[in-house]
Amino acid sequence: MSEEKTHIVPYKTQVIVLFVLLILTGITVAVTRLEFGALNTLIAMLVAGIKATIVLAWYMHLKYEKRLLPMLVAGVVILFLLVLFVTFFDYSYR
Repeated sequence: MSEEKTHIVPYKTQVIVLFVLLILTGITVAVTRLEFGALNTLIAMLVAGIKATIVLAWYMHLKYEKRLLPMLVAGVVILFLLVLFVTFFDYSYR
């Protein structure tokens, strides 16, 4: 028999997460309109990372998983950040 546990997330939580994502999207659009120089890309990437974390945690239910799966996802994110760092490092010295 299946040992799968289900969890029910209230609609209120889903609506709050939706509004947070919409606000962060508005911040991303505002960053493109304002001139922060070299920080524009950094700010946009940070906001995108926050939005991705929220989507992973609530909409993909990673928040409710056991320890192994979030650790694997964190490892992939760290590897991705290292690849981005190496790419921007290489690009800055051309």
